Amino acid sequence: MEQLTRRQAQVLEFITTYLQQHGCAPSLREIARRLGVSSIGSLHKHLVRLERKGFIRRVWNKSRAIEVVQERNPFSVSRVPLVGTVAAGLPVEALEDVEEVDLAEMLTAERDCFALRVRGDSMVDDQIADGDCIVVERRPEARNGELVIALLDGSECTLKRFYREGDMVRLQPANETFEPIVVPAERVSILGVVRGVVRRY
Repeated sequence: MEQLTRRQAQVLEFITTYLQQHGCAPSLREIARRLGVSSIGSLHKHLVRLERKGFIRRVWNKSRAIEVVQERNPFSVSRVPLVGTVAAGLPVEALEDVEEVDLAEMLTAERDCFALRVRGDSMVDDQIADGDCIVVERRPEARNGELVIALLDGSECTLKRFYREGDMVRLQPANETFEPIVVPAERVSILGVVRGVVRRY
């Protein structure tokens, strides 16, 4: 694949994301505003080079007529929303901070997934460290032993291993310095089951 400059990659990524979200291509002014480009002329040159390199197709004299060539698009991988952080220590108030995390091979289209940034080190023995992103399949139920995002009392969420024990639920950390959380089952809702971990170095 022919290499893109940093700016060309930014233009292509924005067009790709915009198409996925809106079903049509952004205008030149929208691209320029998003990327902080003051000159429409210089932006036009980036589009010309992207077309020559085979990453996009354009229809002349028609607005919003940019098509991304998917087989060449380096950003045509699975994308899921990064919706906040989750405690891997003591439970904390659930937060929602929307970003996006790119995933290539971890997901399939059939799964409804989201991502969370881990805060805390209660799961380090399961190789999940503070700062990691976990990919979560949205599911209201879990089997014993699965890694889950559990919501406690409707307001606090935590990452733990799930165990149903009669009328109680044990949320088990993977760090011997942390105590398990044992509560009545009616206080726990399962938001999803962990599918994988994304770590940057």
